[in-house]
Amino acid sequence: MNEPQNHYTNGVLMTLAVIGTKWKPLILCHLVDGPQRPADLKRAVQGISSKVLTDQLRELERDGIITRTIFNEVPPHVEYAISEYGQSLVPILGVMANWGEARIDFLKQSGVAVDLTYTDPVSYTHLTLPTTPYV
Repeated sequence: MNEPQNHYTNGVLMTLAVIGTKWKPLILCHLVDGPQRPADLKRAVQGISSKVLTDQLRELERDGIITRTIFNEVPPHVEYAISEYGQSLVPILGVMANWGEARIDFLKQSGVAVDLTYTDPVSYTHLTLPTTPYV
């Protein structure tokens, strides 16, 4: 697990320290719709290993971005949800999704053979998206 630094030269570095992995933004996109069990997240975030998912969830919890609720039932289970503080990242995720889609359009118009196929079952329609493209 990565430990947080004590000094940053700008806010972008802090943002990247919190969500700058391949998996964290995808995990958060899946949690926007509501709490999820780890097994559900594992199925939803295609290609992530159980160990990496666990590590990423622990880091997001440590950073206050998500909450972990343990249900003392038989069988016991755990659910993760975006915290109130973590909700502030939802517009950032929306901008990232919008920018990525605009980038694909830009590359296509430039003659690059690139395609956007929604194999990830997350729907970005629930994210707060800007109305202006960023390309």
